[in-house]
Amino acid sequence: MVGTAPRRGRPGYDLDSLLAVAVQVFNERGYDGTSMEDLSARLGISKSAIYHHVSGKEELLRRSVDRALDALFAVLDEPDATEGRAIERLEHVVRRSCEVLVAELPFVTLLLRVRGNTGVERAALARRREFDSIVTDLVRQGEEEGDIRRDVDPALTARLLFGMVNSLTEWYRPDKGLSAHDLAESMAKIAFGGLRNV
Repeated sequence: MVGTAPRRGRPGYDLDSLLAVAVQVFNERGYDGTSMEDLSARLGISKSAIYHHVSGKEELLRRSVDRALDALFAVLDEPDATEGRAIERLEHVVRRSCEVLVAELPFVTLLLRVRGNTGVERAALARRREFDSIVTDLVRQGEEEGDIRRDVDPALTARLLFGMVNSLTEWYRPDKGLSAHDLAESMAKIAFGGLRNV
């Protein structure tokens, strides 16, 4: 057809499907323990076919962790995360972060496993710290507004909240019948029942 750009790589493997397989292998073997040969074998295509899409393993990692981080940071820009009392904004961020985690489970799992061994990992950890700082500020604002109890340090509260959210990567299984919405509701009830200054 005139005007149609040629497809790159082997038919059936676009960048998204390549990333999905790469993340699965990274989560199984660890990023450092995964070679391009491992990815090639899992995909059933040559390494050169992979290089049609990405420059190498590090780009696969960067695109994968950025996908998780971009989804989490997008939550912070939603109207319910930017308007109203801090505790309501914080609760929205926690609920939506649960939903993001479920929607992007393999990618968030990989994000939570990076340790800073490469430049890509260090950049991802810096973005995670930025996200944590924003959540901590919301907790602090909630305390100042009198809605969140003041007897726990805001940074510790933020860590505990997202420790609970992030633990989902260890036990949540989408095929067990618990929807992302129900999961977020349950988590918010448990967390915010204890946080509210009543």
